[in-house]
Amino acid sequence: MFIDALVEFLSPGNVVDVLVRGLAEAGLYVMIASGLTLVFGLMGVLNFAHGSITMIGAHLGGLVLVTLAAGGTTVTGLLGFAVAIVVAFGVLAALGAGIETQLVRRIYDRPPLYQILLTFGVALVLDELARIVILFYGLQPSTVWQAVLGTKPTVLRESVDIFGASIGGLELFQILFGVLTVAGVHLFLTQTRYGLFIRAGSEDSEMLSALGVDVRRVFTVVFALGTGIAGAAGVLLAWDPAWGASVPLAAETLLPAFVVVIVGGLGTFRGTVVAALLVGFVDSTMTWWFQNHINFTGLPEMMVFLVLVVMLIVKPQGLYGVSEVGGH
Repeated sequence: MFIDALVEFLSPGNVVDVLVRGLAEAGLYVMIASGLTLVFGLMGVLNFAHGSITMIGAHLGGLVLVTLAAGGTTVTGLLGFAVAIVVAFGVLAALGAGIETQLVRRIYDRPPLYQILLTFGVALVLDELARIVILFYGLQPSTVWQAVLGTKPTVLRESVDIFGASIGGLELFQILFGVLTVAGVHLFLTQTRYGLFIRAGSEDSEMLSALGVDVRRVFTVVFALGTGIAGAAGVLLAWDPAWGASVPLAAETLLPAFVVVIVGGLGTFRGTVVAALLVGFVDSTMTWWFQNHINFTGLPEMMVFLVLVVMLIVKPQGLYGVSEVGGH
């Protein structure tokens, strides 16, 4: 029986389907986790409000999409998505800058427990504020916002046939968006002045300050960039029925984000990209097996955390982690 299932799994159509779905999931994971990696890489701050930022980005982007792209046509949908990305990134980057300057900055010299408690408290406040606003406008906070799903462009609703596998347009779009995110963050880190400051600060922030660089401003920019990316990722998640815009999205995105960051190695963007690919392929592979040959719900999600457990046992610092990262 196992041999027959393995032969079925290795058929060209199934292999292509698993690979594409794995890449699509990796694209989502890398978008969700990139901001978390940037913030910890330089500042050493584990931002537990990261998932809440993503959730707010999904609702904020959803509001723009419902306003501008209610018809769901290709042109209006894509234009609305572009506007939603800009709005979500800008608003949440500003929110992130405010959180860093008014809250996080005050506890840099204190033990990490203070940062964890503070960002966890911020997450609770943001979640409840979002719940209040959503209830005020008559939306159900615990289920997916259906009106946003209706703004998905026609081209993303259709499927294409590749070697016998039916691949959704949204999955290809997620792959494209993930690649653009990786390329954008990589170019920012390697080709810009602030990228140079970030890489230098992650190694020795005191020396960077001694060279005349305003490290506090760099911290603010990084925190703003990290929250902005998280908000932009939320806009894309609002179109995916597996995620969707809802208040529980905060917890649903925070957990895999931490899995990817820890597996890749805390504070390393390269590790985040590799870990996102690894987790994405494990998730898509195990989902196929559990949907087709093993009737047990919930196990595909559990396998993602099994990857984390194995990594912590085999290599606790992660794939590309170092002994120390971040500093003030």
